[in-house]
Amino acid sequence: MLEEAGEVLESVLKASCLPLSFLLFVPAVLLLLGPPPAAEAAHEFTVYRMQQYELGGQPYGTRNAVLNTEARTVEADVLSRRCVMMRLVDFSYEQYQKALRQSAGAVVIILPKAMSALPQDVVRQFMEIEPEMLAMETIVPVYFAVEDEELLSIYEQTRVASTSQGSASAAEVLLHTATANGFQMVTSGAQSKAVSDWLITSLEGRLTGLGGEDLPTIVIVAHYDSFGVAPWLSHGADSNGSGISGLLELARLFSRLYTYKRTHAGYNLLFFASGGGKFNYQGTKRWLEDNLDHTDSSLLQDNVAFVLCLDTLGRGNSLHLHVSKPPKEGTLQHAFLRELEMVVASQFPEVKFSMVHKKINLAEDMLAWEHERFAIRRLPAFTISHLESHRDGLRNSIMDLRSRVDSKTLTRNTRIIAEALTRVIYNLTEKGAPADLQIFTEQMQIQQEQLESVMDWLTSQPRAAQLVDKDSTFLNTLEYYMSRYLKDVKQHHVKADKRDPEFVFYDQLKQVMNAYRVKPAIFDLLLALCIVAYLGVAYVAVQVRKKELILLFIPFFKLSECMSQVRSSGIQVKLRV
Repeated sequence: MLEEAGEVLESVLKASCLPLSFLLFVPAVLLLLGPPPAAEAAHEFTVYRMQQYELGGQPYGTRNAVLNTEARTVEADVLSRRCVMMRLVDFSYEQYQKALRQSAGAVVIILPKAMSALPQDVVRQFMEIEPEMLAMETIVPVYFAVEDEELLSIYEQTRVASTSQGSASAAEVLLHTATANGFQMVTSGAQSKAVSDWLITSLEGRLTGLGGEDLPTIVIVAHYDSFGVAPWLSHGADSNGSGISGLLELARLFSRLYTYKRTHAGYNLLFFASGGGKFNYQGTKRWLEDNLDHTDSSLLQDNVAFVLCLDTLGRGNSLHLHVSKPPKEGTLQHAFLRELEMVVASQFPEVKFSMVHKKINLAEDMLAWEHERFAIRRLPAFTISHLESHRDGLRNSIMDLRSRVDSKTLTRNTRIIAEALTRVIYNLTEKGAPADLQIFTEQMQIQQEQLESVMDWLTSQPRAAQLVDKDSTFLNTLEYYMSRYLKDVKQHHVKADKRDPEFVFYDQLKQVMNAYRVKPAIFDLLLALCIVAYLGVAYVAVQVRKKELILLFIPFFKLSECMSQVRSSGIQVKLRV
């Protein structure tokens, strides 16, 4: 009997069991009508990796480039193996250290679109933090990204999710975690590796003096490369775009003076745009070695009057002449110092001028100023800058933007240097020229428009040493500029020794990062529990319905059995309905 009941039940279920088939049909409908897969790409944006290099065998910056981890903000309680997102306006070194202490998987710092509009306290604070970030070796990848609407939306969603975890109850955290969207941050590039055979390129050009073979030489130097916590964000406006702009303007002015015999002076002028300045002046070091140790004919081996290095000339109302050894009276170096003081005092009284004496500390990994490279080789040299200390954060910061250079200040400082140099070269003071004599006026005046044009060009591109190769458009343009005013313009290259390299650069400094919208791992667990519960309910429903149908059909089966017995005995039974 029960077997027959089971067969009838199966046929009934197949024919018209709507509620049970509905239970099976609903999930398929929900899957079809539901949202797209949770792991669809949310946003793609460019990121710039923190510096990675070795100098003198010492590693600096981040050591990794690969990133594939879930995003959190610093407000989250647990940052381990997470990509910690921070906004620059809220950034602090303590937060950065917190992420590293908790073994974060990566750090992404979001920069505002208008960097020049940042409050000065934020700018100054970050400039102080940058050297500390680079001084320590960081295992996790550190990236910088310029904000846009979608990236800010990702940050805000992540921040809300991170904040709620610390203030809600366990049940609320569990519910919010299960329903909230997360973001998986993934970089597209490979792991970073050392770049072999990288060349640091420098440029030199000259103006030959009028007279005999043994003329004194004045060397004018400025390094062109920039530096900051991220190479692709290092535009180096003041340091040292202003120095290169001043060098090119001086080359233009003295090329005009040296064109005419009446103003052709008895000094050789050697102009040198050095590369690798931010890496302990590697270009200058090799240039000196090539000219002093490996050749018999060089202007540097002859009578060098002094070396003038130009650095950070675009701001402030002060000028400082940095020296490793105070010049002695009667020397040309002392004459230049005296002329600088005279020009400033008589023509630019608003400028505060001073000489800053600092001995060379060979125990330090980095030299303070470029003139120290020349002083080590016993060449008289000094650096002129509006900065009083070499430790000023402006010299090595991504905050050194075009807006931080005042064109009028740069024009004024270039004129001060040009006036003092001219007075020394033509010995005007000894000839009785008044202190307030203005040499560069009218057709020979300093061209502010020219300086602005050069500054705009220099700051339109990052000039980090790792990004400027020997065939770059930047170097070709710089060589063209110098060739317009100077003779014998040529390149000098520095390549690190393979056995004992003084510097090593690494690649993967610019990558594309994808933010994928994902559900957290707890969501998968809760989803699995829901599926198990649903299947359990469906199973129970089937079993209960089966029993109900069996009980419903039992009387009919009993009646059918009785009628069969009556027929078999030949008795007719009349049923009344």
